[in-house]
Amino acid sequence: MKRLRFIYKYLCHLLSARNTHGHGIHSPFCYEFVQSVIYDKSSFYVFPKIEKIRTDLKSDQRTLNIRDLGTGNSKPKSVKKIAKSSLKQGKFGQLFFKIINYFAFKQVLELGTSLGVTTLYLSTASSSIQCQTIEGCPEILDVANENFKKLNTQNIKSRLGNLDEVLSDVLKSSDKIDFVFIDANHRFPNAYNYFEMCLSKIDDNSVIIVDDIYWSNDMEKVWEMIKNHPLVQTTFDLFHMGIVFFNPDLHKNHYKMCV
Repeated sequence: MKRLRFIYKYLCHLLSARNTHGHGIHSPFCYEFVQSVIYDKSSFYVFPKIEKIRTDLKSDQRTLNIRDLGTGNSKPKSVKKIAKSSLKQGKFGQLFFKIINYFAFKQVLELGTSLGVTTLYLSTASSSIQCQTIEGCPEILDVANENFKKLNTQNIKSRLGNLDEVLSDVLKSSDKIDFVFIDANHRFPNAYNYFEMCLSKIDDNSVIIVDDIYWSNDMEKVWEMIKNHPLVQTTFDLFHMGIVFFNPDLHKNHYKMCV
């Protein structure tokens, strides 16, 4: 039933996404963002290296004990199964890289490390980036840290813990944050609370990306609340995620895109 709902939502998105390749976007800033970032097909030197790590993970036979932070229970799951079911597609990780590169962002925060593939995209656009990432499962974070070492990344600071408990401390340690990727607890109100907490460290030029905005009724509610937040000016709904801009010089617009 959940899969049928997801397919239905995706078909609805395709029918309503009228701004493909920037048509119907009148803001020069947004049009340039769509052309130069969302629909940019350029490849960067690090992309094949990160995708090689993804490929290796998909054949990794190790079994991890995955802890449910809600119940405290653990269950075994193979690395390859996690890699096949949970990792973002390469094109989305590459989109994050391009956003960070385009705006020359330096302070990056990821809520939900998983196996670290997306983290590598978030951290490798520049050696001057400071990337913080939070993961709740210790065995998953161990694998992520292994992957960071494979690319010899020196600018990733990983933190183990439940976001409900540690996010506040992480935010206190930062003067400001340029880019946030929220891919963690998909329940309401948790996911919305993470968004609101991060607002204390953003500025007008920051970007927040919320993953899986159609994953459940809860996440759809979160996305609608974010779009209606008074600080939010422009959003891009890519179906699999939503991109949020706060610059008050932008007009209040909500675009749906097909990528």
